[in-house]
Amino acid sequence: MPCNPKIRESIIELGHMIYIHIESNQIKILALKKSLLGQYEITTFEKKHESDLLDQGRVVNVDLLASAIKEGVTHANALSDRDVVLILPQGSFSFLKVDIPADIASSAVSSFVYDKARATLQMALDNSYSNYFVKELANQKQVSFYAIDSSVLDSFNETLTLLNLKAVHIVPETLAIFKLFEKTLRQEKKENIWYVSYSGSDLSGYLFDSGGLASETHWKAKIDEGSKLEEILKAKTDEFAEQGNKLSRIILSGNASDSVRQDTFTKAVGAWTNPLKRIIPNFYDTYLKSLVIPTGTPFPILTFDVCFGTFILLQENKEFQLLKKAPKTMFKGAGTSFSLPKIPLFRKELMIFLVAFGISFGAFFLLSRSNFASMKLPSMPSISNPFARVQPTPTAIPTIAPTPTPSYDKETIRVKILNGSGEVGIASTAKTLLTDAGFKEIVTANADNYEYATSVYQIKTKFTGVEDELTTALDGSVKAPKIEELDAGDTSDVIIILGSDFK
Repeated sequence: MPCNPKIRESIIELGHMIYIHIESNQIKILALKKSLLGQYEITTFEKKHESDLLDQGRVVNVDLLASAIKEGVTHANALSDRDVVLILPQGSFSFLKVDIPADIASSAVSSFVYDKARATLQMALDNSYSNYFVKELANQKQVSFYAIDSSVLDSFNETLTLLNLKAVHIVPETLAIFKLFEKTLRQEKKENIWYVSYSGSDLSGYLFDSGGLASETHWKAKIDEGSKLEEILKAKTDEFAEQGNKLSRIILSGNASDSVRQDTFTKAVGAWTNPLKRIIPNFYDTYLKSLVIPTGTPFPILTFDVCFGTFILLQENKEFQLLKKAPKTMFKGAGTSFSLPKIPLFRKELMIFLVAFGISFGAFFLLSRSNFASMKLPSMPSISNPFARVQPTPTAIPTIAPTPTPSYDKETIRVKILNGSGEVGIASTAKTLLTDAGFKEIVTANADNYEYATSVYQIKTKFTGVEDELTTALDGSVKAPKIEELDAGDTSDVIIILGSDFK
């Protein structure tokens, strides 16, 4: 689900909007108010309740939930707002993940997906709201399908109506979480990613792969007295491996994760650990900077990570809307989809003959009425000189203007160099080489992981062609980099991820 235009130009005109993330006994609220400068002033609220608000994704008591939401909206100073983005746990939804056949036409994808959903999910799609997204991987496409039953949604709508609020978007929390690290994924590599939230003594997480949610199971655990975070996560990591889901990395979020040291934690757990606080500045910094807290304090991204992921999702995937009904089928029964009635073979051949006959007759009639005498035939060679050559009419050859060679001001190109191999000092070495070659705006950092075998150049479209200058500047240290298009809204113009091929 990539975003190509400039981020600030593509942001949905949300105006005033309230993001409400509801878990079993907890509510988090992110209230947005768009300023005249185009930024969003935000207020936040979070509270864990003693009583359960939801049970398996369904409202336990409408009045109880309404009271909890009202308290949060009041503290977030959003009483005058009406539109709500409702972020619900995975248990509120039915979910299906399926591969799309390589030979299927794009126009047939929707029918294929809904036929699969009707045949697989134990629910009446005609009485639900649903949508899906397609994730393109190396040699295949995967579909993640979400549906919420009308009866489940009605309870949430009834709750909001009591408060004079209206849900304009429904978002599964797992889809918002996936959005937070989607840009770190590489299309050519299959990864298993475990997203873990660490808040106080509470742990929770979902298992993802490169195509989206891999398991609906919402893992939860507590850190008891005498136990350690690393030990708990290592035991679960080993369990995943035994089940055939060896982790490529763990993404750690939650307000307590800020104290975790990446290097020692990775070694103790036995899986590469990627703190969310390091991913956001590298991939979503522009979005982060568009959210402004009036008090001047930093946005608590590790606490409101799901709300932030939903905010990004609504900017980059405007076409994804769960508040719509499933397409109707023409016949009753699972697995059926709309199709035109079949025409018997004999009648089909007769219709083709009649249409062809009508076209031929019409053409003959028009020609018969034409004035053949007025038609000027081309001159032929004279009989006395049958070998005389007819001089051809000269044809003008269009002039093709040469494509101008783009020029770059290397001193103003913003370059980010990321260490993707783990070898100490290579980012600094590359920075020195680029500086000597005339590049001035350069920053260095670590990549999302140290498993890059091939170096990658991510370049904005308007700087296409600069890759040759980069390779030359790096003094041949990168032989055959992979070239990718960099999102136009990224704060950098060029990102170089140095792999193990950098010598």
